[in-house]
Amino acid sequence: MGWGITMEVNFILDFLNSILLQIPGISKGPLGSVDPMIKGMIPSALGIVGIAIGLNLFNAVIRKKMVDQDKLRRLMKETRAWQKERMAAFRAKDQDKINEINKKSAYMNKMNMELMQMNMRPMMITFIPLMLIFYFVLPPLFAYTVAISPISLNFIPGDMFQLTCTAEKVAESALPDHPHVCHHVNEIYFWAWYFLSSIAFSGIIMRVTRTTMDLS
Repeated sequence: MGWGITMEVNFILDFLNSILLQIPGISKGPLGSVDPMIKGMIPSALGIVGIAIGLNLFNAVIRKKMVDQDKLRRLMKETRAWQKERMAAFRAKDQDKINEINKKSAYMNKMNMELMQMNMRPMMITFIPLMLIFYFVLPPLFAYTVAISPISLNFIPGDMFQLTCTAEKVAESALPDHPHVCHHVNEIYFWAWYFLSSIAFSGIIMRVTRTTMDLS
């Protein structure tokens, strides 16, 4: 159960980071280089995995310094217990119990807000370095795409959060005066590969650094 909570919170925070990285107007075009310093998909993919691990370690250190881990776990344990008790009362259709539990709703909402603030505060500190790295350090180092997926990873509708190249992007890249971003369908953009790598390792790093939200 605790691992699920950890992964859920990690995913939300990394998703927010990745969405913010796509703010229109910050970048003049796709992130990456047509002539990167690090060449080849395998070195690029491994390099970004290393960067994702390093940034996650940086985030974990900041989190450990800024967040009272004991208080965080206590608040999460209390809110989790309240939610579990509330769901049990609803399933049993025990109206008296529901009314009794609902009396604590305002208090629990306050606790949930405090939890959100505790989780978001470190991200507000680490986001600026992340932005600087993504827009000034990584683009010259890596190509626009650094890996290939066997399937499309564009599960979210629209063009805002595409992880892999589409056939349309491949055709567009072949046009004159267009950056040669996508060469094959389902190539993974380098920022998307960072996002996936970060999700994969963040839970492990939080456990190693004891900044996990595991309640077990």
